[in-house]
Amino acid sequence: MARHPTSITGFPRPSASTFVSHRPSAASGLHSSAFTMYIPPALSDSSFSLAQPPSSVAPAPQQSSVSVSRPPGVVSSSTITPPSIDSTAKTAKELGTRGKELKTEVEELFHRLQLEAKFNDKLRASDVLQITAHSLQSHGSFAEDQLVHMFLQKLLMMNYKARSITVTKTSEHCNGKQQKSKQSSAENADAFSELFDCPSLSDERKSSTDPIHPMDVQMAVFHCADGFLKQLIVTKLSQCRYALPLFVPDPFTQQIEFPLWTFRDINQSWKIKSNNETISQTQLAWKAESPMVFFFRFGSVSSSKSQLINSLINEKHHTFFNRHCPGSSRTRVLMDGVVEIAWFCPSGTDDDKFTNRVAFCNLHGDAGEHEKQLDIMTNMASVNVVVLPTLDRNDKTMTKIQNLYKDPKPLICLLLENDAALTEMGSGKYKIGLKDRGDAEVSEDLRKAITNCLSESPSTFSLEDVSKHSDIRVDEEDDDDCKKGKDAAQQIIGLLEKKDLTKLKESFLPRQGKLWHQWCKMNKELNRPQGDDPEMEISKKKDEMMKIREKQHKSDISEFINLFMKQINSHVANKPMFFLKWLRILLDEHTSADLSDLLHYYNKTWTEVSKLIKSSSSNKSVELLPKQTELLDLSKKLQDATFGLEHIMREIGQIYESCSSVKNNKKDLQIHFSSLPSLAAEMMISGFPLELMDGDAAHVPLVWISAVIHELIQKLGDQRVFVLSVLGLQSSGKSTMLNAMFGLQFSAGRCTRGAFMQLVKLSDEMKTQMNNEMKTQKDIDYILVIDTEGLRALELAGSSTRDHDNELATFVVGLGNLTLVSIFGENPSEMQDILHIVVQAFLRMKEVRLTPSCVFVHQNVSDVTAGEKNMEGRRRLQEKLDKMTKLAAKDEVCDAECFSDIIAFDVQKDVKYFAQLWEGSPPMAPPNPSYCENIQDLKKTILSHVSNSNGMMLTDIKSHITNLWEALLKERFVFSFKNALEIAAYRKLETEYSKWTWSLRKGMLEIENTLQNQIENEAINEVEETNLQEELNVKSAEVKKSMTEFFERDTNASILIQWKTSFEIKVSHIQENIVRETLKKLNEVLQQRDLKKKIDAQKTQNENALLEKAKDLALTLTDKPNDDQILQTEFDSFWKRCVSEISKDTPQVQDIDILKDMKEVLSDHECFSDLETKSKKCNILKLSSYSEYIQLYIVEKVFQMFGYSNEYDAQIIKLITEIVEQVYKMIMSYNIAKMGYNKTYIQELTGFIRAKLVQHEEKETTRYTFKKHFFSDLVFSIFIREQKTFVKQHNIFREANDPVLYFARKREEYYRIFQKYCQGATSATIIGEIICNKLKEPIQQSVYKNTARELADDMRSNCESLNGNRSKLEKHILKRLAQKEDFKAFITYIHDPKKHFKSFIRDEVRRYITNFNISVLPKMKDDLRKKEKQIIAAVNRASEAVDETRRDADLWLMIFTQSLSDVLMFSEKDLEGVSRDDVDVKLLAEVIRKQLPSIISDISSEFSTKSFLQKLECKNRPNEILYEHLCTCCWVQCPFCKAICTNTAEAHDTKHSVPFHRPDGLSGWHYRGTQTLTPDFCTTLVASTKRFRTSHESEESIPYKDYTSAGGVHAEWSITPDLSELSYWKWFVCRFQKELEEYYKMKFQDQGEIPHEWKRHSKQDAIESLDKYF
Repeated sequence: MARHPTSITGFPRPSASTFVSHRPSAASGLHSSAFTMYIPPALSDSSFSLAQPPSSVAPAPQQSSVSVSRPPGVVSSSTITPPSIDSTAKTAKELGTRGKELKTEVEELFHRLQLEAKFNDKLRASDVLQITAHSLQSHGSFAEDQLVHMFLQKLLMMNYKARSITVTKTSEHCNGKQQKSKQSSAENADAFSELFDCPSLSDERKSSTDPIHPMDVQMAVFHCADGFLKQLIVTKLSQCRYALPLFVPDPFTQQIEFPLWTFRDINQSWKIKSNNETISQTQLAWKAESPMVFFFRFGSVSSSKSQLINSLINEKHHTFFNRHCPGSSRTRVLMDGVVEIAWFCPSGTDDDKFTNRVAFCNLHGDAGEHEKQLDIMTNMASVNVVVLPTLDRNDKTMTKIQNLYKDPKPLICLLLENDAALTEMGSGKYKIGLKDRGDAEVSEDLRKAITNCLSESPSTFSLEDVSKHSDIRVDEEDDDDCKKGKDAAQQIIGLLEKKDLTKLKESFLPRQGKLWHQWCKMNKELNRPQGDDPEMEISKKKDEMMKIREKQHKSDISEFINLFMKQINSHVANKPMFFLKWLRILLDEHTSADLSDLLHYYNKTWTEVSKLIKSSSSNKSVELLPKQTELLDLSKKLQDATFGLEHIMREIGQIYESCSSVKNNKKDLQIHFSSLPSLAAEMMISGFPLELMDGDAAHVPLVWISAVIHELIQKLGDQRVFVLSVLGLQSSGKSTMLNAMFGLQFSAGRCTRGAFMQLVKLSDEMKTQMNNEMKTQKDIDYILVIDTEGLRALELAGSSTRDHDNELATFVVGLGNLTLVSIFGENPSEMQDILHIVVQAFLRMKEVRLTPSCVFVHQNVSDVTAGEKNMEGRRRLQEKLDKMTKLAAKDEVCDAECFSDIIAFDVQKDVKYFAQLWEGSPPMAPPNPSYCENIQDLKKTILSHVSNSNGMMLTDIKSHITNLWEALLKERFVFSFKNALEIAAYRKLETEYSKWTWSLRKGMLEIENTLQNQIENEAINEVEETNLQEELNVKSAEVKKSMTEFFERDTNASILIQWKTSFEIKVSHIQENIVRETLKKLNEVLQQRDLKKKIDAQKTQNENALLEKAKDLALTLTDKPNDDQILQTEFDSFWKRCVSEISKDTPQVQDIDILKDMKEVLSDHECFSDLETKSKKCNILKLSSYSEYIQLYIVEKVFQMFGYSNEYDAQIIKLITEIVEQVYKMIMSYNIAKMGYNKTYIQELTGFIRAKLVQHEEKETTRYTFKKHFFSDLVFSIFIREQKTFVKQHNIFREANDPVLYFARKREEYYRIFQKYCQGATSATIIGEIICNKLKEPIQQSVYKNTARELADDMRSNCESLNGNRSKLEKHILKRLAQKEDFKAFITYIHDPKKHFKSFIRDEVRRYITNFNISVLPKMKDDLRKKEKQIIAAVNRASEAVDETRRDADLWLMIFTQSLSDVLMFSEKDLEGVSRDDVDVKLLAEVIRKQLPSIISDISSEFSTKSFLQKLECKNRPNEILYEHLCTCCWVQCPFCKAICTNTAEAHDTKHSVPFHRPDGLSGWHYRGTQTLTPDFCTTLVASTKRFRTSHESEESIPYKDYTSAGGVHAEWSITPDLSELSYWKWFVCRFQKELEEYYKMKFQDQGEIPHEWKRHSKQDAIESLDKYF
């Protein structure tokens, strides 16, 4: 590695061509000055290129020279002796050695920068643009391994200090220096040697490692970057006003590359004076033509070319890196042979050094060693400038100088050893001496010479010209994907050629123009209906909107769009990205000239209008009007002429929306429309911004945006996102700020309006760091940055800017977790404009319970370091905010006195002051480093907000955008959005509530099972409520923790907080109810156990008697143990005799006749002489009208002229439904299957029914009495319905308790025991057999119950219809109803929803267990194996506790049964009367272990779908468990449409509500005095001027808007005006119009005509609408 010693004496002096330049360390403060020795030219050049190693230097006579000491900054004037020609001799071997050394140096550099792997596996832009832990670092020194990250971070933020990062010196390096210093001191080294002896380069290289040169960092990153990152780097270098790499030799092969691709994204602006007029020009850097001045040197020189060029471009900025730049070091590896380019762009002022744009190129290193670069550049240059040392006439360099001198092209020679001023040697040939001359003087001479040369040599060049040279590699021609992308983009651009720019969108993008704007206008009108019949008005509007969609759909897809979609749909890795980049580049090229002209005319006209407004001319109004018209026309032309990627994507969005609306793909669309959102999602992931709000139409294309976000979720997963939005006046630096902060691609211009969103990824490392700092696990995966158009835009002047700005501000503030408010300067009127808009937006957020944060950014503040001034500024801002808050509060009609009442705002922390963007005057001024530091500070603040935020999931953002925009379209934004937000948040809360309550219920089911076993086993004799509470405490604590986390961390925490207390109380009540229900059940079990004791005792006595008799019989047959025939014969005779005796003592269970018992009970009321006839005639439960069963009060008879009221039928149907449900519950509570049937049950049930009827008649709202036969008919119908339930339960009881039936089942068990007695089996064997037999039924019961619970839990997780709350269940019910199209089922759902829900859950369970072998059997077998292990464990426990020698069977059995008391209904009482004399407990244990597997196998073999449902008690079935969980909630129906209240609590303290109502005609509502059903939705009616009557005969009509004034049930409901009606019910009314009309004996006609638009809705629409809204 080449190095430059700080002082050299007596060093051999090589040829100028042997060594190339070496600069002194910047840290040393030397500039060939203050203490200057003779420095050979080979070691004193300013260009830092690589040098030949010392080994290649031939020995030469020692020479020395000392120059006079000069102040710093003055170039050395030492006399240089010409070098020996012999000393320059090089051999091929030496060159090869140098090549190897260079390769080693490059590899070492890459290793130090940790880039070894990236030379082939390139760094990508996506790697660099994600936010890492380095994003928080900005100041101080950094380790070498951080250099690349810090360089890129600063560069992306446009901080030109990226080239001057301080490197932390290693402790080893510092310690070595200290040690050396101590040694020197200790050894009293010779002062002369220490001062003047110079160690060899190789020795010094070994002793320490030089800092990495900043340009090596830049070039190393450049070499290791992929094409997109290279382009980004060069673009940012250009923004930093740095020179850009034009020719780049490969560090290993030295092949020269021209990175033309990297220049493609650079735009340049400048101003020139022409005829006293200043003309602005903006051109693409790669296309613009300009003269070029080329700087190079021969040999080694002491003056810095780079510094000379900088003095011509911007003397205050290091455009070209040179020795005086901070961070400069004396070694450099990658710059030799590199050509850099920079442009001077004039500002159109007298201070400009050149009157037009000029390119300056600089070849690093000795031009003699880089002949290819030299030849190309000297040929292309307008002026060549060469820096020369004193040369020998015979030096080969002189040949090249001679050729350049003869060439007619201007040549300027800068001579190191000449002190002459500017001298013209001939036409276009100049020389300038550098010796003993000041920098300013030399610079002025050079400027004059260049100016003269350029005036004489008008030749120009463009970057594209460079690519024509065949002997260099052009990056974009060497990359196939890049070439294909360019070809495809050029093909598309070719379609735009020779077309009027203002007509392009109309021709190629027709859907986003007039049609789309009309649709948007109608959509706004649709959300604000007027008049008496809003439903018909809405229908007409929707019809018109659909016609627009159909027109959009019919429009041909242009070849332009088809080609575009074909390219971005390519599956080749980088091809779509290159294509998009190329298209944007070429579109800019195609439109820039015309746009620039239009903008020039617009600005000129605007200036004229402004002058006229201010003038006092008498003809002012006459002159002003045409100018204003012209201005509006220019504004429209500007809008029409703007043509970019965002407009293409907008068109694709409209293609998608139109196809979605008509539900049909387009034939001329090359891909299916459903895949279009995926393309846009890919673009977002790749780093392109997506238009969120169309600024031209001022509308959000919700269908398109929702689809794109859905695709994002599919591709990325449902990521957690922090939304950062920005607001500000036009040209207040919003986009520039975001681009600098995150390296984004938002347009910093104002051509396109609206709002754009772009994703910024947080690295895993960053997420971990945030989690560690905040001790949270809520990972924010992305920041979604939303950039917006400027408020108070000039282009919108004259239109309703206030409404538009308020709408935009409310939208982006509502979306953002944090909003940056950009204020440019401190103009009071501008501040007032922006603050009023922003404060009103935040005030609205407070009203809808959103709590975004905000940070005010004061940009372009002249003195940001003045603390006192900033304090004063903050105070003024606070005052203005408070003032604006009071004004906004009046507009919004709410209370707020100061800004902090609206939002948590700290004026000290949440106000940032930014320095001016430019350090000087554009266009040559670089960005201000202070601005970049301000950006970094703001970035830290933002990331602090990110780490403290829960963000939002992408799914939440999708719904949030929809809710927010739909609310903005309505007149009452706050009311509408608050309602939408609260509904969404409440739904989420109810879903969680369902999980919490299920967790409690599931836990209690397990506790109940254990306690029931203990009760049946007589292990416990009472259960206290406190015991149950204690048992549930663990699960309760888990639920409370989950609730706390949900309310604190959910994205809607600020909205949810209003329900926190009520839901905590609800969960507490649910817990109490579950405990009380369980206590009641367990007390019933206790009671029934005691009542059953007599039956069980009798059964046990009979069993024991049978065993003893069997044993006695067996003793008489011990001599024939193996004769099966004799044993069977003897046992059969014995069995019949014994069962007969038992039957005499224990009467058989008789059949029951429910109807006969009912007849006896009701004999006083009605004589049922013919039950069969009655059962055929009477089914009161299925009637639709009950007019024959009621007697109206006298007052009501007055209104008989109006006919019988359907309201009465509704009341009676509801009453009957409640009675039927309660009767069923009472029947199940009798537990007939265990306790048996009792005739008193009929008396209790009929008494209950009578009491309910009397209670109903006594209500104030009941205007009738029931006729006598209503009661008997109702009782009869209910008992006909429940007869099967009674009989089924009774049969279970009879099978278990009838002696004949019971012992018939047990015969085989007894025969096996009898056989064993005959065979002389021991008591232990017999008892073991008995125990195993008695365990069979308890095992079965436990397995079935446990499986039912597990199955219910499994379905809660895996069954789509049952894994949420009741609302989700209802969605699936409605889907199933639509799929089946069963009108009767619909009517049941509408009028008896509980019944329908119950049957649906039952059907779902049956469907789930249909595949028994997969869904049920594995669970049963798992539980069965678990029971087997538990029994064996109990055997082992008992055996361990009882000494084998004691033969204490009683103790063994006690321990064994107690061990199982929690698990099975099995206790010692089951073995009462069984002889235990002389039982060998060891043998007993072995018998059970041996016999148990066969019992388990028998049980397993009986498992089936049929047995599963038969063996379970009704209350233990999965469908009953799930129904109890999901349907223990409010069932009150809307008084208008019968929609069911969705509140999860039965007795809730809030009003009833439902997200979506139905047409009122579904429940029979009709126009008074007609047979016309009403099709209107409740939510539309309450926004209309229509009226209703509370009953058919009521004379008082009440406005729907004031429906609560009707009192009663109406006052208990909250029905909000809402136009988002379910497509489902529109389809239903159209599909079943005929059936509904027949059912209600009415018609949808006249004013009740079904709107035409409803008929467009298909069944598929109906089903999809459920997914959208539920």
